[in-house]
Amino acid sequence: MKTTFCFLSIIFSTFCFAQKEFQPKDSEVIQYVDGDLDGDKIPEKVIVYNTKDTTDLGNIRELQILKKINGKWTILEKSRNAILESRGGGMMGDPYQDMEIQKGILMITQAGGSSWKWGYTDKYRFQNGHFELIGYDSTYGKPEEYFSNVEFNLSTGQLNFEKEVENTAEYGKSKKETFIKKGVKINLQNRNLEKQRKITLPQTKEDVYF
Repeated sequence: MKTTFCFLSIIFSTFCFAQKEFQPKDSEVIQYVDGDLDGDKIPEKVIVYNTKDTTDLGNIRELQILKKINGKWTILEKSRNAILESRGGGMMGDPYQDMEIQKGILMITQAGGSSWKWGYTDKYRFQNGHFELIGYDSTYGKPEEYFSNVEFNLSTGQLNFEKEVENTAEYGKSKKETFIKKGVKINLQNRNLEKQRKITLPQTKEDVYF
């Protein structure tokens, strides 16, 4: 038990040092995770901060990815665009849900809405010298109306769309479509721009926003 406590204390102390060195002034840590993101078998640290800076949608969030090089922590990349503001979830308030690392992929989940609800997970991989969005999974809808699901693999360009309709009188029949859209380049720096990106599917004529 004593050995375990000492080990956890070392881990926590290491995190605190790495965190405080780069932490934005007067900010708070929302979440942090460890994991190998660049394939060198050495875990990076990913931290989400709630900063004191604000917009009309609340407090700005800052994402930092820290890497230890020659025994010293350094910022591999940081962004204030990857995480939505504190009131970016609309009536549901804070949209931030979770962050995890799976097989070298950084996954960030956010959600919001009111009676109509939305949620999505971004999947980032370290490639070409920075973190690029390689996957986007989303859900949007309302019970007794319809729910639409999107799975977009930005690496292959394959976009799978499915719309399950309950209120067929207003929204018509359920729909499915697979579409190839290559060349979409999104990274931590240009994610969640002021103007949403949109793809209009050629067969169903449905609009996919991301």
